[in-house]
Amino acid sequence: MKYNYEFKNKKLYRLATTHISYANDKHVESNQRLEFLGDSVLSFVVADYIYDRHRNVAEGKLTELRASAVCEKTLAIAARELELGEDLRFGKSERMSGGKYKDSVLADTYESVLAAIYLDGGIEPAREFVMSTIGGMIGDVTFSELENAKSEIQSYYQKRDRNREVVTYRLVSKSGPDHDPYFEVEAVYLGKVIGRGGGKNRKSAEQEAARHALEKTKKKKV
Repeated sequence: MKYNYEFKNKKLYRLATTHISYANDKHVESNQRLEFLGDSVLSFVVADYIYDRHRNVAEGKLTELRASAVCEKTLAIAARELELGEDLRFGKSERMSGGKYKDSVLADTYESVLAAIYLDGGIEPAREFVMSTIGGMIGDVTFSELENAKSEIQSYYQKRDRNREVVTYRLVSKSGPDHDPYFEVEAVYLGKVIGRGGGKNRKSAEQEAARHALEKTKKKKV
């Protein structure tokens, strides 16, 4: 996992990354109970954040903001950034079907890991985890829409080639002063540049590179 948290009880993280398919094969506990707890912890942390930040927003809109932040797509985005799929333990069938790339599996794992952090360190480390990983997406519809391009381009190549190779993102350059930088990134698949993009931070540059790559695939179909 690409997140700087040191578990006091390392068994919690191992449990958080134990998929039900592995648990069934090996007759051990899965991460499903942690997922249940993590869902509630996540809902609380996000609700607390948007309640404090959006003081003049009515209940209905607050509910929409929370729903967007805790949806499967958002959590899958964060899980991919954390590379949680690489740590997951699967049974043979789920591993062969590419479980570590599925949005539903990744989102569930995110919640499980959050619960593990909560049980291991309490609410503040859990809050820090949430805000560090999805804080920038809370209430930002544009971000979520752009990030969808990364999922779509990954899905496109996996379905086209029927393999598990992933699209990666390579930093080409960083320019400008520290207070106003500009990043240029290339989207790369099997060593070939498939898209380029730029932005004020690396994440947004990656999103633009993915969107560029996606646009190129759509032009080929015309």
